[in-house]
Amino acid sequence: MSKFAFAVFIISIIFCAFAQGRERVVVVAHLADQPVSLSKGEIRNIFMGGVSESNLAPVEIASGSHIRVIFNTHVIGLPESRIQSYWAQMKFSGRNKPPTSVDSVDEMISYLNENEASIGYLPEDVELPDSLTVIFTTD
Repeated sequence: MSKFAFAVFIISIIFCAFAQGRERVVVVAHLADQPVSLSKGEIRNIFMGGVSESNLAPVEIASGSHIRVIFNTHVIGLPESRIQSYWAQMKFSGRNKPPTSVDSVDEMISYLNENEASIGYLPEDVELPDSLTVIFTTD
């Protein structure tokens, strides 16, 4: 790799890290007229297959999505590779299954809108239907 290509590579990594740090994600849920207040830890627990009093079903955007990387970084606190490894272990052992997966932000909105008691994440600037409630915003 030439010095120029290496410099461009390093600059792009720094830019991506900076951009991810500035973007915010909202965690939204389709609730049945009952207010829910969840902490970041409770949301992490729901998305990692833990038991939750809220009984919300998690929905994630497919691997490779920029919004998923931001959510995993700021809420789950793990890189994609660690999360994939965790779910591979859970599925292999039969202990748990990963969240339902959708391919895009539009599919996430549709899925959440159609499925009561579901929880997912979206970019902060997305227009939400009335059926969805913001329950957490990343820093």
